[in-house]
Formats: sequence, structure tokens, C-alpha cells
Amino acid sequence: MSNAAHSLDMEALTDGLKRIALLAGKEIMDVYDGEITVEMKDDKSPVTEADARGEAIILQELGALAPEIPIIAEEAASAGDLPEIGNIFFLVDPLDGTKEFINRNGEFTVNIALIVDGVPEAGVVYAPALSRMFCAYGPGHAFECQVSPESQPNTLKDGRSKSLRVRKPDPDGLIVVASRSHRSPETEAYLEDFTVKDFVAAGSSLKFCLLAAGEADLYPRHGRTMEWDTGAGHAVLRGAGGAVTGLDGTPFVYGKREDGFANPFFIAKA
Repeated sequence: MSNAAHSLDMEALTDGLKRIALLAGKEIMDVYDGEITVEMKDDKSPVTEADARGEAIILQELGALAPEIPIIAEEAASAGDLPEIGNIFFLVDPLDGTKEFINRNGEFTVNIALIVDGVPEAGVVYAPALSRMFCAYGPGHAFECQVSPESQPNTLKDGRSKSLRVRKPDPDGLIVVASRSHRSPETEAYLEDFTVKDFVAAGSSLKFCLLAAGEADLYPRHGRTMEWDTGAGHAVLRGAGGAVTGLDGTPFVYGKREDGFANPFFIAKA
């Protein structure tokens, strides 16, 4: 870890990220509870007012929390705003799972991650419609916080949290989690090499969190993702003892500016 990272209080920083995610979640739910207007970006992916409002809150609050750390955020990146980054930067997806948001199934998240030397050292994944929040700040420090829907946007219910730890897969087969919106023939072919006991569908970064919470064993992804899609969920899974690698087992790293911050295919596992 770089010298600059050693000066950071990761637990306190993560508390700040949780507060910011709650604020963004409130903005997003204000849109969710009304009429949702959908536009299409240049890459043909959908975007809503909630994406813009959530990202504006996050950028403002991160700028106040850690002004020295650059931010790579999805909507800003789509508009061509990609600041220079060093060893440490934030990754932000204000609304991961826009299709789930539009379909109103609740499985969308606010994602904020801190990347240090290519590794997601801290992250928060907040599903405001489900009142579930997951966070981590390094190995052995992954938690699900109790979020009260009635609480103020900067509070967590009684401050309680549950420690997360990946489970040991059952010998009679795996529980596999995959996307409701993105599932490919390659994924189906990959799973033929495993004994699959059950299948759980989930949207957005919740897939990583289900592994971290011991609710599933394997998440293969043979489809396009960007770093802001995976950074926070990867941080939570890493904190709970799981791992994310390339299909060939190579390390899954962040800061791939030369690739436009696009990810290779990957395997997330307990």
C-alpha cells in the first residue's frame, strides 16, 4: 500500500462513504417514487434523472470529505470528464442497475469505492429500495449495516452492523448468483463445469454482496462491465474473504485508463 494510503483512517473514511451513500439514496428514491423519464446515452445504455441527481450529491460530498482524492464517476466519465488519477482514487456509480430501477424491482444500488494501488480497499454498496447497505474497509472488515427507511439520510438504525464472511460451499453443489438483466451463453457454458445446487438472480452490485453475506458461492461474469460497476462490490467481497479474478485466475485490478476503465470478464467467488 502506498505511503499516502497509510495516512488514511479507512474506518472513518468508510463511515463518511456510508453517510454519502444514504444522501444519494434519498435523492434516487425521490425519483423512484415518481414518474421515471428515461433517456439513452451514446453507448445505448439508459440513464435517468436519478443517475444525475445521485452523482451530483456524491461528487459534492466526496469533494468535502477527501478533496485531495480524484473521482472517476460514471456520468461524468460518459460526458468525457476523466480527471488524472494516481495510486488513490474514488470510483462512483450513483445508480448501478438502471434497468432494475426503471423496472422498479428494487435491485439497484449506490456504489462508492476507494481504490489504492489498483485494489478496492474500501467500499459501500447501498440498495435504498431494499434498505440494505454493505460496506468494507479491508480484509476482515466487511459489514451489513441496519438501515432504517424512516431515519434521516445521515443516520443508520441504532448504529448496528453485522459482520460478513463468505461461506464454505456445500459439497452437494454451489449456489450461483447472476444478473437479471445480463446473462450470456458463455456464462451458461462456464457453469456446465460445476455442480450447481441452486441459482439466485440479482441485479447490480448486490451479486457481490450476496457472496460476501454467505448467501451464494459463485458469480461468473462474461459480459461488459466498467470499473465503477464492480469496485464497491469487489471491496465488500474482498473484505468478507472472497475474491475476484480474471477468467484465467489473474488479479483483477483497477485504474485501467488505457482501456477506458472497462473491465475484462471475471469470476467472483467465496
